[in-house]
Order: sequence, then C-alpha cells, then structure tokens
Amino acid sequence: MRRARNAADRQRRLYLLIGVSEKKAYPLRINAKVLEAVQHWADDELRSLNAQIEYVLRDALRKNGRLKAPADPEADQPAQ
Repeated sequence: MRRARNAADRQRRLYLLIGVSEKKAYPLRINAKVLEAVQHWADDELRSLNAQIEYVLRDALRKNGRLKAPADPEADQPAQ
C-alpha cells in the first residue's frame, strides 16, 4: 500500500510540475442511446469517448458562464 501511495504522490507532483490538471474518476450512469450517440460523435472527431464527454461538459460550462476559457486553447484540449 505504501508503495502505491508513493507512486501516486510522485505522479501528482509530476502533473503539478508539467502543468497537467489531475483527473478524477467518476462513474457515470447514462442512457444507452445517448451513450451510443456520443460514441459516434467521438469517433467522427477522432476522440475517445471519455475525451468527448469531457469536451461537451467543458463547452456547456463555458457557454453558461461557469468555467473560464483557457488562456491557451491548445492546453485545454483533452487527450486523445
């Protein structure tokens, strides 16, 4: 357990050093048809399903004034 914790601490410090925000895992219950539609959208844009969900959420938050736009738009792109 201690070894895993130290590895997690090292990873967290590395993220902070290179400026990558730490990701949180969250189980999502979603309608099957909605999930399928988002998967097709992700495929069309060459993103992973997770990256597409994050992109859609971030876009909705910005449009509703709940999240500021990044200073560097390239830095805000989700990982493929």
